[in-house]
Amino acid sequence: MAHIFASIKESLSSVLPIALIVLILSVTCVTLQAGVLVLFLFGTIMLILGMSFFTVGSAISMEPLGDGMGKTLNKKNFILIPLLICFVLGFLITVSEPDLQVLAEQVPTIENSILINCVGIGVGLFLAITLIRNKKNIPLRRLLVFFYAAVLILAFFAPKEFIPTAFDSGGVTTGPITVPFIMALGAGLAASKKGKNAGEHSFGLVALCSVGPIMSVLLLSIFFKPEAVTTPYEVIDVHTTTDAFKQFALALPHFAKEIAIAFVPIVLVFIIYQLITRRYHIHNVLKMSFGFIYTYIGLVLFLTGANVGFMPAGRLIGAELANSEISALLVPIGMLMGYFVVAAEPAVHSLKRQVNEITKGAISQRSVALALSIGVSASVGIAMLRVLTGIPIMPFLITGYGIALVISYFVPSIYTGIAFDSGGVASGPMTSTFMLPFAMGACEAIGGNVMADAFGIVALIAMAPLITIQVLGLVERRTHAIKVKKFHHEISMVKDDIVFFSEEGEV
Repeated sequence: MAHIFASIKESLSSVLPIALIVLILSVTCVTLQAGVLVLFLFGTIMLILGMSFFTVGSAISMEPLGDGMGKTLNKKNFILIPLLICFVLGFLITVSEPDLQVLAEQVPTIENSILINCVGIGVGLFLAITLIRNKKNIPLRRLLVFFYAAVLILAFFAPKEFIPTAFDSGGVTTGPITVPFIMALGAGLAASKKGKNAGEHSFGLVALCSVGPIMSVLLLSIFFKPEAVTTPYEVIDVHTTTDAFKQFALALPHFAKEIAIAFVPIVLVFIIYQLITRRYHIHNVLKMSFGFIYTYIGLVLFLTGANVGFMPAGRLIGAELANSEISALLVPIGMLMGYFVVAAEPAVHSLKRQVNEITKGAISQRSVALALSIGVSASVGIAMLRVLTGIPIMPFLITGYGIALVISYFVPSIYTGIAFDSGGVASGPMTSTFMLPFAMGACEAIGGNVMADAFGIVALIAMAPLITIQVLGLVERRTHAIKVKKFHHEISMVKDDIVFFSEEGEV
């Protein structure tokens, strides 16, 4: 219980800033309906509770399971069966990801099942590739350069309206269910590595698994050539707090069923793995079982609060700002919200905790959080600029990924892994249920092309941390070099003093 209360305190500090921004906007720049504001406040409470349960639950269930499976797979000398297991794991976990379900419902003319299965195949293939990378010690940056070059080439042949959707799919695929498991799987795979650089192999799985969906959706759009159409949005009619409560009461069973379906593959994997390996003692099994329950409760509360409470507020705030005489405020307000909204992403806490554990505190959670916030803030600013001007997304993607890949050759490899993992982690449910509706509302209000201009915000949010985290690595490397130089200078001075005293006959 103490862990829950500590997690609630952390969740409060993460969610309250964005809640305060919305409240301030509602009495200054925009006019929100009272019912929408009540929904938002109820949603904020559910977000805080949901994030708290999720953080505790994933730490004692999803992460130990992923770590254990990673260690087991790495011991197998015959690689074909582990590759097949990785593919199946990647597919099952991905098709169950709630964020992917949300995105699939907003992409027209392509059946949900086709899009979801296509993305699942992409993640499964790339999770298998990560196993090969680990076995063969292939540098992460080499794979990233190759696959992102392939992605950018494919993008030139895809319909322009679906390029943002393809890159968005790479962000939403690595959501709150997928990230803790895959990151722990990476730590387990790297456990057998020796030497000072062993920790580098713990990161990079989320990065590579984010590439698979982009390639698969681009290929899907090239061969299917779907028509870009968006679904009109209807504002929920809420007049009293009782009406608001009814909205959450109606939505809660839906999300409870959705998350239960998402959890079935993971629970089955846990049961089968335990029956085959007998890896966990009975008290560990019980502890992990409670962890799965906590994780389930947390995700149900979080996604209900985000979808029912935050989505309408984000959409209306975007529309109100775009319709006002100060529509240019979309950029700075979007940047401010982006700075704080990333802290409310559930999987971000898993990333920060693993970075701190694997690096033994050498890379602090605070510095990672700051770099993420700066990156997401900048990316939301670019996204809002695109909404206002209609600038294509490709120049930003080519420039951003180009800079990130070039920097990767000048920073320690572990920062590259953390950076590219953080891109998938930062673009979670808060992005898809608050920032994306914010962009869509603004785009619709000014009569823009929602598919081409509003979609893509997830992709930009997933891209910017690649640069800022690696810049953090450059700063840390520079700081370390200065400290080493200063240390050697002090040692040299001490030696000179010893020689001087020896010549004077005093030593």
